[in-house]
Amino acid sequence: MKHFNKIVIAICMILGLNSNAQDSNNPWAISFGVNAIDTKTGADGGHEWLNRHFSQPFAVKDNWNILPTVSYIGVSKYIGDNFTFGVSGTVNKITKFVNYNPTAVGADSRGYLVTNPGDLAYYGLDATVRYSFQSLIKSKVIDPSLSVGGGYSFFGDASFGTVNTGAGVTFWLSENIGFELTTKYRKSFGERVVPGTATPDAPSFSQHTAGLIFKFGGTDTDKDGVYDKDDACPDVPGLKQFNGCPDTDGDGIVDGSDACPEVAGLAALNGCPDADGDGVTDANDACPQVAGLASLKGCPDADKDGVADKDDKCPSVAGPKENAGCPWPDTDNDGVADKDDACPEVAGPASNKGCPEVTAADLDKVSAEAKMIYFHSGKSTFRSEDVPVKIESISTLLKQYPTAKFSIEGHTDSDGSDAFNQKLSQERADVVRNALIERGMKAENLSAVGYGESKPVATNKTAAGKAKNRRTEVVLQK
Repeated sequence: MKHFNKIVIAICMILGLNSNAQDSNNPWAISFGVNAIDTKTGADGGHEWLNRHFSQPFAVKDNWNILPTVSYIGVSKYIGDNFTFGVSGTVNKITKFVNYNPTAVGADSRGYLVTNPGDLAYYGLDATVRYSFQSLIKSKVIDPSLSVGGGYSFFGDASFGTVNTGAGVTFWLSENIGFELTTKYRKSFGERVVPGTATPDAPSFSQHTAGLIFKFGGTDTDKDGVYDKDDACPDVPGLKQFNGCPDTDGDGIVDGSDACPEVAGLAALNGCPDADGDGVTDANDACPQVAGLASLKGCPDADKDGVADKDDKCPSVAGPKENAGCPWPDTDNDGVADKDDACPEVAGPASNKGCPEVTAADLDKVSAEAKMIYFHSGKSTFRSEDVPVKIESISTLLKQYPTAKFSIEGHTDSDGSDAFNQKLSQERADVVRNALIERGMKAENLSAVGYGESKPVATNKTAAGKAKNRRTEVVLQK
């Protein structure tokens, strides 16, 4: 018996390494501690039962036998519905054995005689079914219980069976470690003379225990504190409130139900964000920073005409979708209503009244073509046969800009008088203007002016230079 406590401590240290909470998750438990035997509660086979049990229930010094070492060990298993089944073993040394013998010398006023049977060795083996009330009282710390079972007791050479009823309470110090207090009444049967005592009957008695309990046996594969039995995601670390499943973005929605698991969002939108709060997830919102309508993919519609502001050419005035949200037609779809569009059939910016603006590239082309229209010396007739082709090309380019105003400028070389050259340059400008009008250009969009010999582009000292100066130019009027 002297090595019993060492064996118990070694076993508990090993089991304690894997301890977890005992229930359906962690069904196993081991407990150990000290026990006390009070034979007075069973003395006289039932005489004055209430008096024996309640007159001196804690007369520890007078009646209790306590071995000052680890003196009990038990192993139990959870079997369901708050029930556990366990087996235990206890050892003790009986130095106070109480008999009811009112005529004996030394008996107290109630007739009880305490004797020392000579350090009588005691051993007990028990099987117990325990019912826990912890879940009923909804406590995480206090765990009261009742128990019933049977066992076998050894008092020296005497041995006999017992029926045991008991009660206890465990205080859980952590999820897997508790401090337990129990008491059992062990009702014996049969006649067995206990050495060193004066009773022929197998004694009934009370046994009390106090010690630690460790619970273990659960499996937690992902080490998230939720046992596999209750873990909806046993292979992925998660949170207890989500039955062991993760919530990566921390928005309170488990990843498995989160349509946007990497970005915090709203439960109403399956975990997806909605920056503008319009009820349309950012991923599906064509205007994620501005609150809008679900029917328009999250974009606003200020004039409520069913056309999103970003697509509405008239966002402040309601209009049909076929008119791009404007109440009037926009034939060229340039955002300028036909009523305000100087070029309703040709797209152009509102800054130019809906008409296209002449591009620098087209101006360069027109200028190049115009400069190659050469005239006979001293005349306003074309010198080459390809001039009509060049005029046609100029006309085609200018027609793209139906409201643009152009000036046709005529120029001469220095031969002849100034007056003659002035008249000749005007005639040359008029010839080109008329040719463009004949090809469909609006007369009001074209003007003609002659500059004579005042604006040469080359020297008049050579024939080649003079040929370049006999020219016309097409200039955009700003």
